[in-house]
Formats: sequence, C-alpha cells, structure tokens
Amino acid sequence: MSHSVATQERTSVRISTRFLLAVASLLFLAALSLTAQPTTAPALPILHSDHGPNSVAAQRAPYVVLVSLDGFRWDYAARDHAENLLRLGRDGVWAPDGMLPSYPSLTFPNHLSLITGLYPEHHGIVANSFLDPARAAAGKPDAYSIRDQQAVTDGSWYSGVPLWSLAESQGMRTACLFWPGSEAKIASERPSEYLRFDDHIDESLRVDQVVRWLREPPATRPHFITVYFSDADHAGHAYGPDAPQTRAAIHHLDQLIGQLRHALAATGLPIDLVVVSDHGMVQTDDKWVTLSDYADLTGFQTDGPLLYGNTEADRQRVYDQLKHASDKFQVYRLRNLPAALHFNQNPRAGDPVVIPTGPYAIRARAPQGGKPDRPPVVGSHGYNPLTMPQMKASFFAAGPEIRPGSRVAPFENVNLYPWIAHMLGLSLPLAAPPLDGKLNILSGTLRDNGETAAPRAQEQAH
Repeated sequence: MSHSVATQERTSVRISTRFLLAVASLLFLAALSLTAQPTTAPALPILHSDHGPNSVAAQRAPYVVLVSLDGFRWDYAARDHAENLLRLGRDGVWAPDGMLPSYPSLTFPNHLSLITGLYPEHHGIVANSFLDPARAAAGKPDAYSIRDQQAVTDGSWYSGVPLWSLAESQGMRTACLFWPGSEAKIASERPSEYLRFDDHIDESLRVDQVVRWLREPPATRPHFITVYFSDADHAGHAYGPDAPQTRAAIHHLDQLIGQLRHALAATGLPIDLVVVSDHGMVQTDDKWVTLSDYADLTGFQTDGPLLYGNTEADRQRVYDQLKHASDKFQVYRLRNLPAALHFNQNPRAGDPVVIPTGPYAIRARAPQGGKPDRPPVVGSHGYNPLTMPQMKASFFAAGPEIRPGSRVAPFENVNLYPWIAHMLGLSLPLAAPPLDGKLNILSGTLRDNGETAAPRAQEQAH
C-alpha cells in the first residue's frame, strides 16, 4: 500500500468516525429533547363529586360527547366551508336548515334547555339575568346573573333534571368541561367531574381533557361528557356575524372539531359525538331602544329589557303605554304571550313582556348615576327564532348509535334530551316538570329508530 493511499484511508476513517459521532450526538440530543417534553397535557383544575364507580349496566353503555359551539349560527358551516363539521354531518346526522333555539335565544336559557329538555319557562333560567318576585317575597336572594358566581352555583334556581344528574342518579359517571348549570347541585346531583368556568383555558387543553377522561379505567370513565367553546360568540358580538374575525373563529373551531374527532376515534371506544350551538347571531341596529322613553316606569324594577311591576295597576298601565309606542317591538301581558314562544308561565320573565320585531337593542332604562352609555354590541341574539332565521342554531352528530346520512328539518332543541338519554340507555325522569322534548322527533336518526328498550341503569345504581 502506498503512503498516499494509506493516508487517504486513515483520513476517510477519521471522517467516517466523526460523522458517526456527530450522528450519535444528534440522536442523543433528540432523545434527550423528547424525554424533556411533557408526555401529557397539563392537568386542569378538575373538581370531583363524591360518586361511586360506574354500575355494571353503565359500563356496558356507549359514550356521548356533547360539544357546544356558543353562537355558531346554523349557516356558518356551509357558508364558510367548515369541512370537519360538514363531514361529521355527512357521516351521521345534520340539520342543514338549523335547529330552533328556545325563546329567548340567549346562552344560559338555551344551554339549560339543551341539557334538561325543558323550555326556559319550565327550567327557570329565563334570561342571562333576571329577577324572581317569588324569591323576593320569601326573603331569598332574588337576582340571578350569569356573572354572579353565588347565583350560578345555587341549585335552587334551576328546575328539571340535567342529563348529567339523570345519568349520575342511574349509576353512570359524567364529566362537564363547562356547561351552564354544571357547577350547581341540580336534582340532587353534580357531575362526577367538572370545572369552574374559565374561558381562558386553551381550547386544545379542553380536547386533551376529554380524551384523558375517556382513557380512565372502565369503573371511573365518564360515559357522558360535555365541552364548551365560545370563540364564535365572542367574535360575533364584537365584529358581527359576517366579519373576517368571525369567519376566522369558525375555521378555528372547525379545526378543533377535527382534532377532537380524530382523538375520539383513537380511543377505540363506541363514542357518539354531538355538536350543537345554543343560538345564532345577527348584526344589531346601532341605536338603543329605551322603554322609559315610551312609558313611565315608576313602580317597576327592571333588568335589561325585563319589567317587573310592583302592582297589577302598574303592569297594566305600562302595557297600555307601550302597546302602540313603536314598530320596533311588540308588548304583551305575560299570560297573553303567543303560545309558540313557550314563555307565558314564569313570573321571572316579567310583566308586561316586550318582544323585539327586528335586531333592535332594547333596554328598560339608560344607565344612571353617571355611568357611561355605550352603544349596543355589533352582533347580538336573544330574538324570536320563529321570525328571525339568523337565530337558528347548529346541529351535527355521528357515531355508532346514529344512522349515517341522516338529515333533519329544523326542530326545537328540547328534543335533544330524550334522544341523548336513549343513546346512553337512561330512563327518562318521572318527576315534575314533565319533559317538553319528545324522542319521536329525532328517533328516525337512530339505528334502532328509538325502539330498543333502554336498559334501566338505575337498577344497578351505586
């Protein structure tokens, strides 16, 4: 071997050795980096109720994950090509012309209607904030507001049996990652696991938490889970339903649904994914309609647009003053509200009751005491869904219990309650008030047509 050839070979060996060492170092650093990463998402501040394990019957039941996209109007998905939602509907069931929210088309009333199968006049949450004359007469706190943590978590404000309470009473564990009412003890129950509402929790962490629950052992794994996202509602209020910011929120939520669906499939569990919204959104008229400009509200307490007269004479007087005052609203005595609104039985709604005729921002009084008088929000809701189609909500669902390729005409959201209860194999509550929702409205979307007898899980209850 010549000196030059040997030198070349030694040089080649040195280069190869350096290369292999460099590769090994890179692999080591990569492995070190991977081991330094957290293997699971950060734990959320979960609260726990003192419930036992799933009953034997509950462990055999399928799973339902119920997702709320607050303010996601019925036409957003098709309008903005939300492909994951549209695919969910194609794979299962979709309401292409929307789902009808209960009146008023507001967040808390409709989340309670979805979860109890009752109209607001029956479950009691008639607005996002309101007064209760009966509680006032009994010396109890009489003002409810979604911003009042003490009221929101006080179960005495709520009637009906939420789906999580129904399931827990029949030996089935549940979990709520936000849903109005889930922090209160209603019908003697809370979810097995739930969180205090915190809208700052990252949406991807919410998806991770749902999956974490579904990976628990069978004895503790919740079979009914709720999760809530608010992006579309926030954007719609701030910028209006047609704004680029709202369209961006729609696409972000659609990506989250795709992420969630992929993660649910990876569990290998029989999971029905149900995605709904509580109401729609419309561009709001930019001027306030102030009722005190048309009527003398002496003798009235007010909350937003709600009117609470101290005497029957006061109530009739203000009704007479308002009934022909403006084409921007109609006014009714509570008992005479149109039956189709299902809103004429609960004094919490006030009396008289003012119903907007268009996207008008109605209030009883202007701010007092030097408080600033800000203009209405750009986008709003709360209006009559029977006369304003922009109020209609969304409905998509797919899973092993659901007949693929189903389409449904607009239906009232209270009908989801018996439909989900049937999928979970739960017996419906017998206590008053009776359900407003009916299984036969959506039974044709189920593989068993709603005919298979639901197992009585309470026979195995803990």
